[in-house]
Amino acid sequence: MPDLIDATQRAASDWLSLGPASRVLGVDPDTLRRWADSGRVRSFATPGGHRRFSRTDLHRLQEVRRSAKRPLATLGATPERLARAYARSYRTGPALPSGAPLEGPERDAFRAEGRGLIEALVAYLDASTTADKATAEAQALALIESTARRLSESRADIGAAIGAFVAARRPFLDELESIGRRRSLEAPAVMRLYAEATALFDRLLVHFVVAFQSPARKP
Repeated sequence: MPDLIDATQRAASDWLSLGPASRVLGVDPDTLRRWADSGRVRSFATPGGHRRFSRTDLHRLQEVRRSAKRPLATLGATPERLARAYARSYRTGPALPSGAPLEGPERDAFRAEGRGLIEALVAYLDASTTADKATAEAQALALIESTARRLSESRADIGAAIGAFVAARRPFLDELESIGRRRSLEAPAVMRLYAEATALFDRLLVHFVVAFQSPARKP
């Protein structure tokens, strides 16, 4: 009899109600309900009309969703589109910090580094391996260091330079949010992208400040 009770308890634990099942997948209960209605995930209704979901099926779907990460370019976030977003933002605000007399080739170099940084950021978020992420982050750090030293040597104010860096994060993060709305991405996917991008920007900012302060300022 104890063995029969244990087997019954194990069988019952293999099926989850709507709330716990949605938490396993990290989605809203309404989303999981729609998936069940469309046949994307198996479920059955108890005599009382409550849904039950197979724990095995949920974990299988979770693995499929993890492996189905789509590159940002396929979602519309190409480096070119992001560069246009930055161009729009610069029409309403300065692209360079005040006190930075960068003109001609210097200004062109600054903009080229900005475009390269966008490409490195996209590559970082799209990377599927630790090694690829490290490579993309190293490229971003090198570009940030070059920009910081360029601004430092031009005698730009450090406070204004940091302010410009922080402001420059906004167009990129806004585009990530926009992708989520346009593509109806699930909240966890958008949050993951946003969190990854924000964490990388934070590391880049620290590197930016260190690089800005490290070279001797010209008299």
